[in-house]
This record gives sequence, structure tokens and C-alpha cells, in this order.
Amino acid sequence: MAFDLVLFGGTGDLAWRKLMPALFQAFRHGKLPPGGRILAVARDARSDDEYRALIHERFAEVDTAKRPSEEEFARFAGLLHYRRMDLSKVEDYQGLKDWIDARGAETVVLFLATSPELFVPVCEQLGAVGLNGPHVRVVLEKPLGQDLASAQQINRVVRSVFDERQALRIDHYLGKPAVQNLSALRFGNALFEPIWRRESIANIQITLAETLGVGTRGDFYNRTGALRDMVQNHALQLLTMIAMEAPASSDADAIRDEKLKVLRSLRPFGEREVARDVLRGQYRAGAIDGKPVVGYQDEARVPPGSTTETFVALRTEVQNWRWAGVPFYIRTGKRLASQEAHIVINFRHVPHSIFSNSSPANKLVIKLQPEDGLELHLLAAKGTGQHELLAPVSLDLDFGKAFATERVGAYERLLLDALAGRLNLFVRSDEQEQAWRWVEPILHHWSRESEGPKPYAAGSWGPAAASALIARDGFAWSEES
Repeated sequence: MAFDLVLFGGTGDLAWRKLMPALFQAFRHGKLPPGGRILAVARDARSDDEYRALIHERFAEVDTAKRPSEEEFARFAGLLHYRRMDLSKVEDYQGLKDWIDARGAETVVLFLATSPELFVPVCEQLGAVGLNGPHVRVVLEKPLGQDLASAQQINRVVRSVFDERQALRIDHYLGKPAVQNLSALRFGNALFEPIWRRESIANIQITLAETLGVGTRGDFYNRTGALRDMVQNHALQLLTMIAMEAPASSDADAIRDEKLKVLRSLRPFGEREVARDVLRGQYRAGAIDGKPVVGYQDEARVPPGSTTETFVALRTEVQNWRWAGVPFYIRTGKRLASQEAHIVINFRHVPHSIFSNSSPANKLVIKLQPEDGLELHLLAAKGTGQHELLAPVSLDLDFGKAFATERVGAYERLLLDALAGRLNLFVRSDEQEQAWRWVEPILHHWSRESEGPKPYAAGSWGPAAASALIARDGFAWSEES
């Protein structure tokens, strides 16, 4: 399958930090279809060879295991091309179309790795020159808008140019191997279905924690914040994968229909619920791995007195028969104590214990990063006779060790799916808009609130009030229990 993959914003941070390494890994693994071209588009004047030299230089910054040898890069570089474009000029789009049409690739994927403000004008121009035929797909990188109205405007324009099945809204968390195994865990095994409900589960926790600060992205992050950057997309997508009903088939729309039902079932936020069940924080100076780090307001390109949140913790419920009364807790933040992402399913205690000691309840931990796998925490007998006690034991499945083949990274998987037209892991517009509809009352409340985010020391697990939020229900965050 001959393909053309066009990266708008081809010299930007996302392109060289995520997309090019992912495309190289697909090339190294022999997964890229033959006869492909990768075209980077940006404003700077460069030749193909100059762009290849830039990417070669950037590859020195990726993980050692993912760096190409000189021979590998020489072969990969043959796929790379560069084109200067001013995204405001229709004649430049016509030149791009002529470049694509000259070869007549079977599949054309247009990846908008640009600022979201450019999504509307770029899509309009693509439609104006006819770069929206049935063999064309457009990939939209998050964040898709700043609120519901801006997201709806983007979607209206995208739908006026492309069919819904041509528009791929990317969420890289959905490409993680462990997230893919959520479907296999739930719908490929009979073991969990009878207990995957309110009668057996006490609470569910989703943690997306970063030790990194905002780095050089202070201006972007200050406009975005943790709620828009992590909760509205990544965290809610994980919640839908955990809470959804079994789809009728593996068809993309069957899956996305069930995810949409979960988003529509989330308990809505009013003023009272936001004040009670949502907490925001902002990191101050502290230490990460024993090294001092500055606070958010001292980061580059962050304006003085910023009230942008770098931490969010919240409680919600899915209001349907399966999950009624089960609290779902979401927690995400920067400069936290550990770099990890996981989902914890905490089961209820046994109704009557015959053992003398008090032991923790069972739990299932779905690990998303840095490694991906499953941990099932059980109880086993320890000692004999009247001294017999229960002690915790765990069954640990490391997907990296369990499967001999090399694991496919999130962006690698999603880029290959975009080329192949597999839509299961991409977010449909009604899903995305419903997620905005749910978080928007929180944004409105914060815009009127004078208190601002609660401070927390870098290297901690966030504001102390986050522990109080979950303790109200008699529970604790996974690392505290």
C-alpha cells in the first residue's frame, strides 16, 4: 500500500520528540507499508537533506534502545521529505496537492501536529483545494479546543470537509499496550465479568502522575492546565474503557457507542459538587530524585501570579445499574512523587471473615507506565492452627516479559492504525464533545473562584486535601493504603 503521511508542524516538538521516533520504530519493525513517503511541512526554508540532518540530530535525544544505527537511519531517511508551506496561503495547499497527486498514493494521512488554533483554517484550505477525497484521512492532535464551544467549532469545520470516518482524533493513551489489554481483560475472560460491578467493587482509582514540570512549555501549559491537558481526554478515556458495557462487536462505532454511554452517565457537576468533589493544586519548589526544582510560577514562560492548575483530584460516579454508588477517583499532576500511570480496582471486603487478623481487601492494579502489566492482590494463609493469619500476596503479570515480541509504542500503534484506517483507538466527535460538556462546569466554577489552586511541594503526592477528598468515603489513595 503506497502511502503519503504529511506532518503539518513537521519541525515542532511533537514531530521530532514523538512522531518521528514512532515512525522509525514502525520502519525498524517492518510494519510500515512499502512505498511510503513521509513529508514534513513547516514555514522554514529547508531542503530534504537539511530536514533529514535535523531529524538525525534529534534522534540523539531519544532512548538509546530506540536510536537508529547510521545504516538504519540512512535507509529510513529515504522516506523523509520536506516542503515549505505558509498555512495561510491557498496556493501553498495547491502545491501540496500537486505534490501528492503526482504519485497517486493509495492512502494519504494528514497529521495536524500544530497549534489547535490552526485546525479550522488548515481544514478549510484542505477542502478548498480538494485534499479531502475518500483516500484521505486527517489526524487531529489534542487538545481539541479550550472548551465545548471551541471544540464544537473545530468539529463543525472538520465535518464540513471530511466524513466522520476520515477524521481521527488522537489520544495517545489509547495506544498504550496496557490500555489495549483492558478490552482483553474484560471481554476476553469470563473470570472478571461477574464481579465487575457495584456488588463487588468498592472504588476505582485512576492515577496519571508525572515527576516532570512544565519545562519549556510554560506558555502552552499556562493556557491549558491539568484539567484540559489530562482529565478531559486521557483520564476520561480510561474511565470509559473501565466502565463501558460489552460492545456487540469489535467494530469501531460499536465500541465508541458504549464509551459515549459512559460519558453521558457521569454524574454532572453543579456548583456544590465542584466545590465538594474537585480539588486543584499548583506545585511549589521542592525536590525530585533528591535534586531541587523550582515551583510552577518560577518556570520559564509562566506569567507571575498564574492560577493555572498543575494538579487535579476529583470524585465522580457513573449513574447506571452496573456502577451506581461506586466512587471513581481521578488524580493527575506534574512534579509528583513518582512517574507512573495506573488504574486500581479496589474490591469489597469479604462479608464475614473467619480469620483473626484484619487484612486488606483484594485489588487489581492495571499498570500503564513506566512498565505495563497487571497485579492481582490476593490473601493467603500464613502460620498454622490458632495462629493462622492472612497475609497479602500478589500475582504479577509483566506484559513485556510475557510476550516475546517487542512491544509496540502508543504513537507507533496509532500511526499504523491511521494508515490502515482502523478507527477503534480514535475518539469520535460526540465522545469528545460530551467529555467537554462534563468538565466545563469545573472550568466555569474555577473562573469565578477567588481562592485559586492549593500549593503542594514538588516531589509530594499533591495537596493534603487530596487525601481528605478520598478519606471522606473511608478510602485512601493506592500508595497510602
